[in-house]
Parts: sequence; C-alpha cells; structure tokens
Amino acid sequence: MTIGSNLIYFEELTSTNSHASLMLKEGLSAQGCVIYTDYQTSGRGRAGNKWESERGKNLLISIILNPKIIPPEDQFFISMAISLGICDFAGNYLLGSKIKWPNDIYVNDDKIAGILIENSILGGTIESTIAGIGININQIEFPSSVPNPVSLSMLTGREYDRKVCLEELLACLDGRYEMLMSGKLEQLKKEYLSRLYWLNEWHFYRSEGKLFRGIVKGISAYGRLIIEDENVSPAEFDFKEVEYVR
Repeated sequence: MTIGSNLIYFEELTSTNSHASLMLKEGLSAQGCVIYTDYQTSGRGRAGNKWESERGKNLLISIILNPKIIPPEDQFFISMAISLGICDFAGNYLLGSKIKWPNDIYVNDDKIAGILIENSILGGTIESTIAGIGININQIEFPSSVPNPVSLSMLTGREYDRKVCLEELLACLDGRYEMLMSGKLEQLKKEYLSRLYWLNEWHFYRSEGKLFRGIVKGISAYGRLIIEDENVSPAEFDFKEVEYVR
C-alpha cells in the first residue's frame, strides 16, 4: 500500500495542503503520506476558493505523492486517478457519483467532494504532488454561501464513523494510484469519461460573459474540457474559462 502508509493526524490545521507543502520543504515526508484533520481554519479550494467544513464532521486530507514517471504534459491523469478513487469510495454507499470537471465530485446535481491538486514541476519532471481532498460525510447544515452542498449523511440518513470512511477512501485511492503508476492511462481516461458530469447532454454554459448551449464531448490531452456548441463548433476550456449554468 502506497497511499496511507503513513498517517499524520492534527486536531486543527490552517490547511492540510499548506502543512503538506511545509513538510515537503523540510524533507519530512514520504510517498503516500496522508495528513488529516478535524478542522481547517483556512481550508483551500482551487483558484483561491475556500473550503468550508464543520469541525469533526467530514474528511479533510492531503496526500503527498511522487509520480515522477508521469510527464508534466500528462499531469491531469493524476487528477483523474484521485477523482476516480473518490467515486469508488462513494460507490460503497451511493449510486451515480459523477466527476464535475475539473475538481468536484457530484451526486445528482449536488457537490459531495472537492479536490485540490498541486504539482511541483522541476526540470521537466513532476517532483511531487499534493492531493487535497474534502468529502462531506456527516455535516447536514452548510453556510448559505456554499453552493449546492450535500453529504453522505444527508443522502442516506445515517451517521458514519469517519475513521472507517478514511480507511476505505485510502484503499480506493491507492488502487487508482497503482493504476496510474503502472501506466494504465487509457483505462483511467475511459473510466473518467464514463463518469464525467453532463457528458453528451445539452446544457447551458457561460464563457467570457456570453451564455451558450453546448454538449460536453470529453477532455483534451492536456485536461481541458471540450464542449461542442449548437453550430457543431468544438472548443477547449481551461479552469475558470467556462461556467456551468443550470
């Protein structure tokens, strides 16, 4: 087992990803090390967004990885592996989890988990990866500022042992990471696409302030979202270049 070979717990942190980054700088980490906490005072999401979580209710973890065999141009496969691992975990309890590109896990149209991948690239090699994960487990009330949140408890009407959930999650993530490191990239991509939110469905999107109707066709080689509009004109979008509109 790689992911979860070393577990480090804190009652409270500013951010698990920030602590993992500090550990890397100080040479205090190893491949597969997992930092987890009950509460983050400054939890981080992608592009400077905050991650809100009630104390002692959810899973808040960061994993330190060394996927040096993955070339930088293929770094989105790391995100694919982590996303699929979370979906595998959710599948132990629920049906129909989806990956909302690029970094959220949805059940129906509600967000149950978020991912923050931070890669350190040096000399054409991915020196290290920090995979931050937040999964809503037992929280049932969320701030009004949090859009469409949902938790495992809300969906099933049960409360869960977070330690058991953590063990199951790490086993699922480890299996997907093993696929990544053994070069099963096409299989990862195929399964990722099969779980892609709104794949081959017509919906509205907004880009550069303009609303358009389009259909998600897949992911480019560099991890960009491919959307085809009503004029059958495909376009590729990076994160923050396109917004899903309900």
